Amino acid sequence: MTLAVLCGSTGNDLGPGAARRLADELTAALAAAGSTTVVPVDGLDVAGQLREVARIAAVADEPLLLCADNLVAHPSLLRTLATEPAGRSTALVVAEDGGDLREERGRLVFASDGTTRFLGAISIAPADLPILAAAASQAADHSVQPSPAHDAGEGAATATAQRDAIDVLLRALLAAGLVPIATRVRLLHAERVHTEAGLVTARAAVAAVDEDAALLRLAVKEKDDFFTTYAVSTWSPIVTKLCARLGLTPSGVTAVSVVFAVAAALAFWEGSRPALIAGAVLLYLGFVLDCVDGQLARYTRTFGAFGGWLDTMADRAKEYAVYAGLAAGAERAGLPYAWPLAITAIVLQTVRHMTDTWYGALHDEAAARQSVGTAGNSDAGGGVGARLSRASNRVQADTGSAAYWLKRIVVFPIGERWALIAVLAAVSNGRVALAAVVGWGLLAAAYTLGLRSLRSFSMRVGVLDTVDTSRHRDDGLLVRAVLSAAKVKAPLVCTVVAALAALGLVIGLLTGVVPGGSEWGFWTSGDLRVDLVRAGDASVWLIAVTLLVLGAGLAARARHGGPLDWLIPAGLRAAEYLMVVAVGLICAVPTPIVYLLLFVLALDHYDLTARMEKGAPDATAARAWLGWDGRVVVLVLSALAGVATVGELLLAVVVGGSFLAGAVRDWRSGGKR
Repeated sequence: MTLAVLCGSTGNDLGPGAARRLADELTAALAAAGSTTVVPVDGLDVAGQLREVARIAAVADEPLLLCADNLVAHPSLLRTLATEPAGRSTALVVAEDGGDLREERGRLVFASDGTTRFLGAISIAPADLPILAAAASQAADHSVQPSPAHDAGEGAATATAQRDAIDVLLRALLAAGLVPIATRVRLLHAERVHTEAGLVTARAAVAAVDEDAALLRLAVKEKDDFFTTYAVSTWSPIVTKLCARLGLTPSGVTAVSVVFAVAAALAFWEGSRPALIAGAVLLYLGFVLDCVDGQLARYTRTFGAFGGWLDTMADRAKEYAVYAGLAAGAERAGLPYAWPLAITAIVLQTVRHMTDTWYGALHDEAAARQSVGTAGNSDAGGGVGARLSRASNRVQADTGSAAYWLKRIVVFPIGERWALIAVLAAVSNGRVALAAVVGWGLLAAAYTLGLRSLRSFSMRVGVLDTVDTSRHRDDGLLVRAVLSAAKVKAPLVCTVVAALAALGLVIGLLTGVVPGGSEWGFWTSGDLRVDLVRAGDASVWLIAVTLLVLGAGLAARARHGGPLDWLIPAGLRAAEYLMVVAVGLICAVPTPIVYLLLFVLALDHYDLTARMEKGAPDATAARAWLGWDGRVVVLVLSALAGVATVGELLLAVVVGGSFLAGAVRDWRSGGKR
């Protein structure tokens, strides 16, 4: 629930009756948006209003929705503010040249050449209430009363309104370091009025819009990928409306999309031409439902931490299950190298996603620091990174142009990945589809890594040092209690060495430079035979590389504040996953088992980053003692003992079981989405 404050305007020429009716309408809209209490804070004393807001914020323990009492808007806009999915502070704005705000990845910052204007409504998250209380109190001490000369006319009222309490408050909040999310009006209508004529015109503009139809269209992401925009979003709102009428929840739609994806994976596994075509159709329909679940959540304003987590995890699980189906089907058809391609695809895609997560966090941190005038403006100054930032912003602003779509397509987003898989599987086979995913994925990785690294230098901020670094590194007991005591000061260098050493070992095994293991026995069960292979002649190589990989833990306690330290989580994931692959190659572990372990490790790490994005606690206790370091040790010991197949299966069970236990706990306590 939410507490609402209705802030009085000092520049209105509205008559008492019209002003009272508008205030009553806003009070009803705020109540409909979920406000338990609506507190009017009016009068001509701006400083007094600010002090009252500061007092309310100081004692509040729930979201605080502040709204100007001269706002005319669709009620659903206030509900949108009050139901921000991630529970962040957000402000109502409209795109308009000449404003003093600009959006940076959906967040509002000051800008002399702004393209956004504040509309007088802002929702403050509970975590930001102390900032609000301090900013309002400080603004009250420095506020200047409106000049008596501004006493008539629309222009005079507008000039005076710029010093309304809520406008002064927004500037104070941004100056204090708050970086609110932008809630844009888009297809709906909202404006602040100052005269009787303006009130009539604004109400007519609101009435002219079909609010429900607009909300359904607004449920579609404003800027999505090419395939999603033209092949899904053109008709998915129809499905969204149907799901709403049927009373389905977003999580229910997510579950149905999982069923479609699993059915597609099974069809790919069957491998016949009709099955491959059916799998492609099922994959496409599953992706449509994957878009619909988010659209339904936005349309019905039904959000929850568990639902958001489930959507993230389901997306990855579906995609990686499809990789497995493609590989298994190609193997059944006698096509070699399909499982190695699937293994390459899952490693590459997971590491890429880890860089996406932390680069996004870095960009948000840069925007936050820019808002208070410190380092972090990725769009200012000189250097290659700053020029790239400006060029990127220009391309992003040119919505719909060839350059805009090329920039979105080249990074190989999920819509393009699923479209590529569906088309190539239908007309060719699973191996071709996997090879295309790997090839395009490598191109996208090189493109994004190169450009983001250059831009990171221009931002001059860190991000891993703003969180629990050890948790997001996924360090286990060995690193936390032993290795990190070395206090080495170069965490990125240690991580790069670890990842390159593991990659070198895999390449050496594939090229024959590093010898394979030696068979010492086998285990059979019916028609199943599993060879037992010791590391043998590869032991020296394996131990040496393991020491280099574990060396990444020597710098775990160092400050992770360098411009490229956001790459460390992805580098640690790459090192661990490549060690899984290396042990599999040395000890002839069946490729489906290697893939299974990589699959559960990926889900576990997606769970970690999803919780980070929502600010949720870490629910997997096993991380505190096992971690990436403990898993690498278990892998290597099992290889030296000649039971690597058992070791990888055991790790898959332990990690997967821990992940599922945490998921069940969240499902029981997380409520509905």
